[in-house]
Amino acid sequence: MSPDPEQPRTRSQWLRLLAAVYAPTLLASIGFGAIIPLIAVQATALGASLGLAAFITGLSAIATMVFDLPAGTVAARLGERTSIVAACLLDAVVLVAVYFANSLPVLAVAVFVHGMTGAVFGLARQTYLTEAIPIRYRARGMSTLGGVFRIGYFLGPLTGSAILARGEIRDAFVFAAGASLLAAAVTLGLPALPSDRRNLLDADGQRPRTFAVLRRHRRSLLTVGVGCLGLMMIRSSRQVIIPLWADYNGVSPSMISLLFALSMAFDVLLFFPGGAIMDRFGRWWVSVPSMLVMSLGLVALPFTHSVEGIAVVASVLGLGNGVSSGIVMTLGADASPDFGRPQFLAGWRLLADTGQSLGPLIISGVTALFGLAVAAVVVGTLGCVGGGWLARWVPRTSGELAAFRPE
Repeated sequence: MSPDPEQPRTRSQWLRLLAAVYAPTLLASIGFGAIIPLIAVQATALGASLGLAAFITGLSAIATMVFDLPAGTVAARLGERTSIVAACLLDAVVLVAVYFANSLPVLAVAVFVHGMTGAVFGLARQTYLTEAIPIRYRARGMSTLGGVFRIGYFLGPLTGSAILARGEIRDAFVFAAGASLLAAAVTLGLPALPSDRRNLLDADGQRPRTFAVLRRHRRSLLTVGVGCLGLMMIRSSRQVIIPLWADYNGVSPSMISLLFALSMAFDVLLFFPGGAIMDRFGRWWVSVPSMLVMSLGLVALPFTHSVEGIAVVASVLGLGNGVSSGIVMTLGADASPDFGRPQFLAGWRLLADTGQSLGPLIISGVTALFGLAVAAVVVGTLGCVGGGWLARWVPRTSGELAAFRPE
């Protein structure tokens, strides 16, 4: 058994913990980041229409939402370490199957299964960090996790490009499978948590049940949780609307890539400062300003028509997103109870994933009816409302944060 997370650790214990927590995330995100841009390409190469290729690419997000709540049950029964290892191994199996079968149905199944395993992987690592890292370092731990994920998704496409320069598209799937296997191996080095929640019972001698846990803590979910849904909506909108608006204004594809890379640079550079601010001054001072900054950036986007103007807005959106890295996981960890923590965080992640799916859907619907400029203003306005919602419910002081935490 490992020592209590609030007790001091030695340097070697910290290094082992940090390596075993963050290395699997980095490896897995590099692997899947390498194939994300290639899924639609591989689907069309196997005979899919453009519409079907887009659907297959979206299967991962659909599967993640479907499996968010079951992932809490899996993590509670197997434990965090075993859940992560199992998710990585299953991921590796289906990715290798894509290479050998080289068929459209297998590709679709593999993308769907990856969404399922991603739900388990994400839930288990968040639950583990919540319990393993002291509260005074929690935001930095979560923001670093978000930053590592971003770094992996930045390096993954570069690696995929290098693989394609010497091989076929399906070779990238083998690389991703290898990355998942390495992630599973490194995860085996995770220290055991100080408590085994599989043996936790309530006053009536019952084990935690997902819907009972969510019902008991519905106030947190319907207040701060809904605010996080709005935050994720803004984040996902930014990824869609910047390339579309740049293309609408005649910006070349190569310059669009550079604009997106500029926005992503802030994501990578600002994740740790954001976590430090949250730990020192409070969650409110990152969640609310970042939400408002990104929302106002979207409202301002229709007034930009040059590369320079769009670059400024892309930078502002990257700034807001980067400094808020890990905020959704941090707030979820703060609100999570000891009894039924995996089940509660599963519901929290379902809200976040719902918000992530809503952004592109809103942009698509409003654009079809009124145009892209109106869509940017609508989403930005909704984000401002969400910022006000977060300002009302997110704890501002250490005393409010202590009261926010469930018993």
